[in-house]
Amino acid sequence: MVTIKMHRFAVALVMLATVFAPLPAAWAQHMPRDILDYRGSPSDTKDRSFNIFFDAGAWHGYSLPPQEDAQTGFVGPFVHSLHGGRWVGDRFAQIELRDARNGAAIALDVIASESGPGYLRREFAAPGLRLRQTLFFADAWQAVVRIELESTASRKLVLRVSNHLLPTQEARVNVGQGAVRRRFLETQSELSTWLTSTAGDTKAQHQDASEQWTLTQPIQLQPDKPVLLSLVQSLRYDVRHEVVPALDVAQAWAENQARWAGYVGYAQAAQMAGLPADAAQHVALKSIMTLIGNWRAARGDLHHDGVIPAYSYPGFNGFWAWDSWKHAVALAGFAPELARDQIRSMFDYQREDGMVIDCIFLDAKENNARDSKPPLASWAILTVYRATHDAAFLAEMYPKLVRYHRWWYAQRDHDGDGLVEYGSTDGTRIAAAWESGMDNAVRFDHAKMLQNGPGAWSLDQASADLNAYLYREKLELGEMADALGKGQDALRWHDEANTLKAHIQARFYDAKNGWFFDRSLATGQLIRVFGSDGWTPLWAGAATDEQANSVIQRMLRPDAFASLMPFPTLTQKAPEFSPVKGYWRGPVWMDQAYYGVEALRRYGFAQAADTLALRLVTKAQGLTKQGPIYENYDPLTGNGYQARNFSWSAASFLLLVHGEANPAR
Repeated sequence: MVTIKMHRFAVALVMLATVFAPLPAAWAQHMPRDILDYRGSPSDTKDRSFNIFFDAGAWHGYSLPPQEDAQTGFVGPFVHSLHGGRWVGDRFAQIELRDARNGAAIALDVIASESGPGYLRREFAAPGLRLRQTLFFADAWQAVVRIELESTASRKLVLRVSNHLLPTQEARVNVGQGAVRRRFLETQSELSTWLTSTAGDTKAQHQDASEQWTLTQPIQLQPDKPVLLSLVQSLRYDVRHEVVPALDVAQAWAENQARWAGYVGYAQAAQMAGLPADAAQHVALKSIMTLIGNWRAARGDLHHDGVIPAYSYPGFNGFWAWDSWKHAVALAGFAPELARDQIRSMFDYQREDGMVIDCIFLDAKENNARDSKPPLASWAILTVYRATHDAAFLAEMYPKLVRYHRWWYAQRDHDGDGLVEYGSTDGTRIAAAWESGMDNAVRFDHAKMLQNGPGAWSLDQASADLNAYLYREKLELGEMADALGKGQDALRWHDEANTLKAHIQARFYDAKNGWFFDRSLATGQLIRVFGSDGWTPLWAGAATDEQANSVIQRMLRPDAFASLMPFPTLTQKAPEFSPVKGYWRGPVWMDQAYYGVEALRRYGFAQAADTLALRLVTKAQGLTKQGPIYENYDPLTGNGYQARNFSWSAASFLLLVHGEANPAR
């Protein structure tokens, strides 16, 4: 287990010395609202049918109540690290107010319930009284609800704050020093909640299915002088090793605003030919919100922060290799430190032979080392370097990349011809298909396994996309070597790239059909399946101009790949084409679509690239409105399928409307 060293955590109540600064006028007036709909209420502890607000790497999240729900407070928390994700409460920071003179309850009318960049907010009113609640994350451990009471006249109020709990796995509750701590049994996780106030001391209690805080004396309100309270909730995944940082709420709020102002500023630079500027900025900000919403901090056996594929799907609670590379490319422009950590997280588990394994989890016993994933790590690392000019990071990662690159040739070249195959460490075909990232792609339907050595197996076909990725990686390694002053390395990488490029053009291209295909090791015959892998050599720059022109002609055919939402992973003409339930047999996957757009640009088809990129954005269900970003899309209708809030789709959309950070063209 990694030990996380932070400032000493004090549960004792701390009187807030400074008043919350209001949102700057420019922020309040111009920041977008409700880019994603965070409203919902769980029907059970596992319900993920609506969007959940996470930020700053936190493993716990919250939502706004449904539109018709006029009660104060928020929905939550959802603890993502508890058995793959559980709601442990359905109401957080509920406020009850009474008149101190007669004890009469004060009825509050909801006047606003919205989300903004980095926060959820609710606002309520009664005659002469206003209540505002703003929920934000101070850091990866602590969520804060800022509670602001303001009156137009002098009055005294009795206030109670409560959380309503859900029946989850049994927890041991401890109340002391104004805090309620819930230790989830059979785990080392603890959820702690406490209230701080400028209006006096607080008292906490736990009762059946609720936690409550009251002030030891009534609140004295003066005209136009707000009284501020903060309900803080922290989650420790492992109390043995984690120390929650000391919290200055006002400073944390200012830092939250500054961080999100940076994200929004990056989104405001988005543009796309044919798309109104506000729509491009909307797509960019939604993509950023999706990536940041899937950010999870180092916990347990995850030694660096990273981005999960999607919190909306129960199985996606770890980091995957080729997802990580795509996330990092998009993050490089607006969150470079997270991009660096995302890359490091996967290399933390690099094996002695150089292999980077498929996926890693909070508990390393769940890691999958049966396969790797397509070699896109150099693309990610070089993109981060171009955005940051961080030579130390480049020097740190270069030798690891070299080992990983060489691993492919040592473990996945069955016949030793310099062209590699997807494979697995356990000899199973399913793991070999996973290694391609295209789990059930038609091209693998008849593949068999061949053993290369102990713990090393290959499919009996060399793949055009895999070798194209490796070609581009050689060029990128050469650029890194140049930047690091390794001139001989750079020359060697460029020589290897030129040799591989010639092999790709000669061995995988079918002049008759104008497409790149996998090739059978046994027969030498091409495996003629028209899939998105056929344009990967164009994205990598490995095709001749003549070859690229032929491939692009098929890409631009409406009955092949230029569908309503273009670039399906399988041609519409294939008998196996299944755009709704086909997974990798027909839906649009946004990474492959992005490579398709970039392939067109690389070979001079800029107008076609603009046209099809615009269709990707405008035909994707709900993208330019309030809908979530999906795992994949129907090329015939634009309907979204599979997991919602999917990170690599968000990364791809962001790259479409914003571009890569300082790309080399």
